[in-house]
Amino acid sequence: MHCYEGFCGKRYSPLADMPGSLYETSNLDRGGSNRKKKIEEFSRSSREKLVQSKNKMFSKFTSILQHAVEALAPSLPLQEDFVYHWKAITHYYIETSDDKAPVTDTNIPSHLEQMLDILTQEEAERESGETGPCMEYLLHHKILETLYTLGKADCPPGMKQQVLTFYTKLLAHIRQPLLPHINVHRPVQKLIRLCGEVLAAPTENEEIQFLCIVCAKLKQDPYLVNFFLENKSKRPEIKSHVATEGAKENALAPDTGQSLAEEQADHQDEPQAAAAVSTSSPTSNNNSNNYNLVTSLLNLTKSPDGRIVVKACEGLMLLVSLPEPAAAKCLTENTELCELLTDRLVSFYKALPQSMDPLDIETVESVNWGLDVYNLKEDAAVFTGKRALISFLSWLDYCDQLIKEAQKSAAAVMAKAVRERFFVSVMEPQLMQTSEVGILTSTALLNRIIRQVTSEALLQEMVYFLLGEEREPETSATIAQNPLRHRLIEHCDHLSDEISIMTLRLFEQLIQKPNQHILHNLVLRSLEERNYLENKPQEEREPLENGQPHDAVDLEEDPLFGDDLSPESRLSGSDWLSTSPPQSPDHSKSEGKTEVHKIVNSFLCLVPDEAKSSYHVEGTGYDTYLRDAHRQFRDYCGICQRWDWRGNPKPFEKCNLDIPFFEGHFLKVLFDRMGRILDQPYDVNLQVTAVLSKLSLLPHPHLHEYLLDPYINLAPGCRSLFSVIVRVVGDLMLRIHRIPDFTPKLLLVRKRLLGLEPEGITIDHMTLLEGVIVLEEFCKELAAIAFVKYHAAASSSP
Repeated sequence: MHCYEGFCGKRYSPLADMPGSLYETSNLDRGGSNRKKKIEEFSRSSREKLVQSKNKMFSKFTSILQHAVEALAPSLPLQEDFVYHWKAITHYYIETSDDKAPVTDTNIPSHLEQMLDILTQEEAERESGETGPCMEYLLHHKILETLYTLGKADCPPGMKQQVLTFYTKLLAHIRQPLLPHINVHRPVQKLIRLCGEVLAAPTENEEIQFLCIVCAKLKQDPYLVNFFLENKSKRPEIKSHVATEGAKENALAPDTGQSLAEEQADHQDEPQAAAAVSTSSPTSNNNSNNYNLVTSLLNLTKSPDGRIVVKACEGLMLLVSLPEPAAAKCLTENTELCELLTDRLVSFYKALPQSMDPLDIETVESVNWGLDVYNLKEDAAVFTGKRALISFLSWLDYCDQLIKEAQKSAAAVMAKAVRERFFVSVMEPQLMQTSEVGILTSTALLNRIIRQVTSEALLQEMVYFLLGEEREPETSATIAQNPLRHRLIEHCDHLSDEISIMTLRLFEQLIQKPNQHILHNLVLRSLEERNYLENKPQEEREPLENGQPHDAVDLEEDPLFGDDLSPESRLSGSDWLSTSPPQSPDHSKSEGKTEVHKIVNSFLCLVPDEAKSSYHVEGTGYDTYLRDAHRQFRDYCGICQRWDWRGNPKPFEKCNLDIPFFEGHFLKVLFDRMGRILDQPYDVNLQVTAVLSKLSLLPHPHLHEYLLDPYINLAPGCRSLFSVIVRVVGDLMLRIHRIPDFTPKLLLVRKRLLGLEPEGITIDHMTLLEGVIVLEEFCKELAAIAFVKYHAAASSSP
């Protein structure tokens, strides 16, 4: 190297000006000491890299050599092989000073995999339930405890992932019950607490797999859940500093297969034994228990990864179904499960648009939680808010299924939480508002919620929210006792036809749910005392004479209800449905048939011939309603059979007939609407008659008598469905003669409604003509229902 004498006699090198050069000098020291320092640093760095490279090569060479030896050498006994692999792991921590290298660069994963294979092989070679020496070794030497310590420290990096995988595969592959062992369930409990600590952690997938296999094991043996109800006052980690340090030393000490450091083991086992007693048996005070398994799953439901969320929800589904009362109580009182369900339900509901088309809400595809695949662009193109609606309905479905699967006491608590924190706090203000757009949207959403809920506990709480818990008979002074119930029933007769139709649909959906309180609260409690009847014995009544029309159908000859009706299609359990008026023991079959004809023809003859148009159009006769009525009544019988609805009406002498009769707020509004059928829009009339026909199908003797018996003697001032229709027909008779060409216009309107005629010129009195058509069809439907119910009772009677 060429150097030159500079000014003042200093030596100068061209390399000194090169940035980052080993010869670069500072203003403080341009001598040789700085150059020497940099050369030493460079050399040390090179040596470290060379050592790391050699270590990696040595690890790979060792692994290859090990596999070669295993392939060529005779196999060792399983226990020796198992101990060898475990010692290889513990020796790594003793011999290796580099704790920054990832675990995948070591042989630890391979050794753990070999240990699992040995345990699985050992179990396969032994009789069921017999514990082999390898498993005994794992349990006696607390290998799972040691692995937990290493996983918690995540040393080397990635060790936590390996430990989670080992635990998961061990519990999944080994058939014999491991969790009852204290040296298994205790480290499992500790590892559970490490799960869900950090959102979007790199070990999330392994964490959820581990938690789900624990849940699955608890589902197989529910009593084991008591091991996981940890007493807050006796946490296993709350130990003396000396004991903790001893545990760490023990975890990393070389394992010789002998008893390890007896003094340390004894010192460590004392607090652990106390913790085992507290965790392995249900405590007397469950309020002080932690349910860490639930807590970790709840944390993972907040993961940004949807697959992790679904898995966590599945784990919770398994846990809530466990029948252990202590676990159910701890689940609802000491975890945030109820808060998770309700808070997320509220947030999804509040994310919905303020205004939505009821048809969109009603027709959006069926949603199952965890299975909703969506495309934001496609959803937005269908209608605004579709994605938010599907998210809400999906979470609602999860809440419903979770409560449906839950242990009974836990289900009741969760359902009550949904009622208080969602229905009362969020939905009630929406339903009570005065904005018509808001009322329509919230009612449509409530209708969809009612349709979707299937769990008994959640349905019960929703019904109490909507209708109240009152069971005593209504009076005109108490109809506003429950503000929400009163408002909803009033909405059935709202100035807005859309609101009226949507609310009527809501009640139609409600009365089809399998809940007795709905029907009792809405209609039956007002009919309990039969004080709608005139105050004299039923035997003293003189039935009205009602001849049969010339075109009356011989109903007993109908092929659907003939004597050759197959046993499978007959209605079972209908013996508790009586006919009205009741038949005496010597009542002959011919008299019963006559009674059926009288009832049916009373409805068929209500509408005068000049107001009938169905016989002019093929396929619109009375018999078209019979099959639907038969199917629907059979479905209702299946729902109501377990309810205490006795066959005969309450005996007259036991009825309190002195109480003034009030039909109840709900029937009052329906009858008022029915009385205006000739002046209401077609869609409103269809919905009113749909609700009344559903009520008529119910197999309750009082409701059957009140709605379907034309011959009852009503008390003064009382009305029945038949009497309401009679008044409508009387009004119709007066109007018919004022409308020229009434019958041709009526037939034209019917054909247009059926799509048989194109829309043409506007027809006068369209609302009246459509109302007459609905009235005629409704009377035919009631006749069919009456016949089906009489026939069912006759078929089931001896």
